[in-house]
Amino acid sequence: MAKRKMVVTKELAPDLLEQIKSCVPDWEIIVSKDKEVWRPHVNEAEVTLGYKLELDDFSNLKWVQSTSAGINHFPTKQFEANGILLNSANGVHAYPISETIFAYMLGLTRKIHTYVKNQQKKIWHHSDMKLEIHEKTIGIIGVGAIGKETAKIAKAFGMTVLGLRHSGKPVENVDEMYTPDQLNQLLPRCDYVVVTLPLTNETYQMFTARQFQLMKPTAFFINIGRGQLIKEDDLIDALQKGEIAGAGLDVFDKEPLGEDNPLWTMDNVIVTPHTAGSTEYYDKRIVEDIFIPNLKAYLKGQKPSINLVDYSKGY
Repeated sequence: MAKRKMVVTKELAPDLLEQIKSCVPDWEIIVSKDKEVWRPHVNEAEVTLGYKLELDDFSNLKWVQSTSAGINHFPTKQFEANGILLNSANGVHAYPISETIFAYMLGLTRKIHTYVKNQQKKIWHHSDMKLEIHEKTIGIIGVGAIGKETAKIAKAFGMTVLGLRHSGKPVENVDEMYTPDQLNQLLPRCDYVVVTLPLTNETYQMFTARQFQLMKPTAFFINIGRGQLIKEDDLIDALQKGEIAGAGLDVFDKEPLGEDNPLWTMDNVIVTPHTAGSTEYYDKRIVEDIFIPNLKAYLKGQKPSINLVDYSKGY
């Protein structure tokens, strides 16, 4: 009888791999980030762990554990049609991304990005630095794990926290909660707008010219969700016209960001290359906090419940 098979499309530290093997000692486990190694096995796999997946045959696969929070790169329609379970890596990023959010906010507010440029040119200049974060208002668009951690940190700065989530249910550290249909009511109140949403049919280009026009001209816009959540040309236009004060951006409509994109050279924009979630603890959190508990449930015939994707919602 053939062994049950698992494919892991990324390299893992030996101790993490041993933890997985201890749960399925009789399984064949293929581990490699090299597609030439895992591709011949993936159509026979019952379980996969990773970001990449290329299938010709969906009949053997039962469960996919993504190593990313986003699931848009997976063939979700085929997964749903074949009854394949999919779990995301939500929660892994809460600490590093919330730190990146405040790096943008503090950098833009205290003009750190400007001073770094001045340092490179040996320019001693005040650069009209005067703003501060304390007691300002932050709007968190998407109050999941990242949004909750961001709200907690915001309270340390004495900020008023406004949140937006699909259910509208209250969340700790969020002073007022809004629903998506109330976005335009929230925006004019914010000094910082932070977008942490997943990309779905409902959230695609949620931010266009109208939303940027509703924001304060002194407000900063932060996007660490997905580039397609905003109409990028409208954001560029708003920045150029001074409709908003600046932006911190980790995600873009097309990645890598094109060399001719004006966002690269704007003085009021901080660009990072989709690295907001990078952390030294990434693999450890995915394996120990998400995959192994889910794997143990799966082996008992239960649904892996941590971050189980609802295909009807798209996340």
